[in-house]
Amino acid sequence: MTTPALLPLSGRRLPPLNLGASAFPHHRATLRLSEKFILLLILSAFITLCFGAFFFLPDSSKHKRFDLGLEDVLIPHVDTSKGGKNLGGFLIHGQGHDEHRHREEEERLRNKIRADHEKALEEAKEKLKKSRDEIQAEIQTEKNKVVQELKKKDSKPLPPVPLPNLIGINSGEPADPDIREKRNKVKEMMKHAWDNYRQYGWGHNELKPIARKGHSTNIFGNSQMGATIVDALDTLYIMGLHDEFREGQEWIDKNLDFSVNSEVSVFEVNIRFIGGLLAAYYLSGQEVFKIKAVQLAGKLLPAFNTPTGIPWAMVNLKSGVGRNWGWASAGSSILAEFGTLHMEFVHLSYLTGDPVYYNKVMHIRKLLQKMDRPNGLYPNYLNPRTGRWGQHHSSVGGLGDSFYEYLLKAWLMSDKMDTEARKMYDDAIEAIEKHLIRKSNGGLTFIGEWKNGHLERKMGHLTCFAGGMFALGADGSRNDKAGHYLQLGAEIAHTCHESYDRTALKLGPEAFKFDGGVEAVAVRQNEKYYILRPEVIETYWYMWRFTHDPKYRQWGWEATQAIDKYCRVSGGFSGIKDVYSSSPTYDDVQQSFFLAETLKYLYLLFSDDDLLPLDNWVFNTEAHPLPVLHLANTTLSGNPAYR
Repeated sequence: MTTPALLPLSGRRLPPLNLGASAFPHHRATLRLSEKFILLLILSAFITLCFGAFFFLPDSSKHKRFDLGLEDVLIPHVDTSKGGKNLGGFLIHGQGHDEHRHREEEERLRNKIRADHEKALEEAKEKLKKSRDEIQAEIQTEKNKVVQELKKKDSKPLPPVPLPNLIGINSGEPADPDIREKRNKVKEMMKHAWDNYRQYGWGHNELKPIARKGHSTNIFGNSQMGATIVDALDTLYIMGLHDEFREGQEWIDKNLDFSVNSEVSVFEVNIRFIGGLLAAYYLSGQEVFKIKAVQLAGKLLPAFNTPTGIPWAMVNLKSGVGRNWGWASAGSSILAEFGTLHMEFVHLSYLTGDPVYYNKVMHIRKLLQKMDRPNGLYPNYLNPRTGRWGQHHSSVGGLGDSFYEYLLKAWLMSDKMDTEARKMYDDAIEAIEKHLIRKSNGGLTFIGEWKNGHLERKMGHLTCFAGGMFALGADGSRNDKAGHYLQLGAEIAHTCHESYDRTALKLGPEAFKFDGGVEAVAVRQNEKYYILRPEVIETYWYMWRFTHDPKYRQWGWEATQAIDKYCRVSGGFSGIKDVYSSSPTYDDVQQSFFLAETLKYLYLLFSDDDLLPLDNWVFNTEAHPLPVLHLANTTLSGNPAYR
């Protein structure tokens, strides 16, 4: 999962409207008596004026609204002594009766206006007894009612879609009591993380577990979107924490609102929110998750309004205005961001029957296929205005990683029908193996980064996901190289385990070098931190699934114990600033991906293979499981091939 450098947003923000005491220097609990008197006087005068105006209107208009068209109605003859004319047993209703009827109507209207007048005065008196805060609260309540009504009108019912055959969502209990105990420990850690977020950060995007308050970063804009709730839902579900799942569902149903003036990362919101909501929908069948996912997807679509169709990195959910990160190669979009939309957008088209989402991601693919690639590698930066590459920096770590992952997973998710995606993946990993993968002097296989024409012998924690990717893609490789890629995955897993094992805390650094005598160790101070990242554990899990070598469970348990010992605090779990220091200091952030990915992969590592089997489920880059779509063509719902 790519997390771009978190820089402060440059967009201006209007200060919030201050309606407290400072906004009203002479504020009192109620208005002064003189103000009440003047307001009552004005109200009385206005209502009296309306009352009196009735009698100055011309007759025709005064009575018009009460004219029921009865002047010439024939009524049965009863008595002709009142001036009526007898015509064959019926009486034409005459002028005398009209005048009597109009007088009755006038009297009735006077009484009604008098009663309304008195009622309005009483209501005005009651209003003036209230404080400004109470009046503003009533106004806000009425506004909220109007907004809710508008939302109801705007929400279109989604078409009924047959759910794919969902296998392995309530299983995985290991027979071995030792493994079961380890799995239960991971579940307890999840509960500790969730309960503290529930108590101290509820509704905020993330938690500061030491300060015990909410936390957010600029990838989520300036809104409280409950990122941890959405990200954690599927983990809660597969762990059987159903009360906690229902708490999250209730919050999402009542509070998750995307019509906010907030600039968010398209990539992060897609993988965490849309991915999380879709996974929660498939696991639980609760429609609210599907509806919210589609609502949010509609808010992301304006990001694609660029000259090339390559989306902006950020979009304002309210205005639809997009832009790119200021630090990204002359205003470029980032490969791992615009290249990590395919899985979620294909599912959106499947669930809605609307091909717009599928068309957006396929347009990106077609554009990339036409472009030249230096050394067969995809550079990390692409300008969305010109359609040209930015600086030639290629990486399987940050800025590039999940693009390659989604090529493979597009093929897997299509039930291996999307052969175009598989070819792009095979071509890419051949170039990666040729130009980026090397062995250190000490025999450790690592994946470097291509910068300005040479290989930088440094590997990031983010890059460690690739061991699992190579194993996942081994079956179906060209030239019967399945064994080769499974072995490559094992070598990457070993290298990443070494990066953990060579620290004081047995937790891996953000990046580590392979220069001279330094191998799998961070050199720079700003690369020694561990922020609860999942990629190494992710690779352990995939390697366990494909080999059942017990060392992967052993390595996973080492990591579990280290996280519980050094990252656990009374208010949740925190990242560590220096994994080489035996007395660690905390960064005081419980990342949402810790609940979505790290704890989920650990739980799966200590579960049997029948929990979310890989033949039926494909995990997005935030570890949200989406079902394989057994379709010849996944662009539209209700596809005949499915039936």
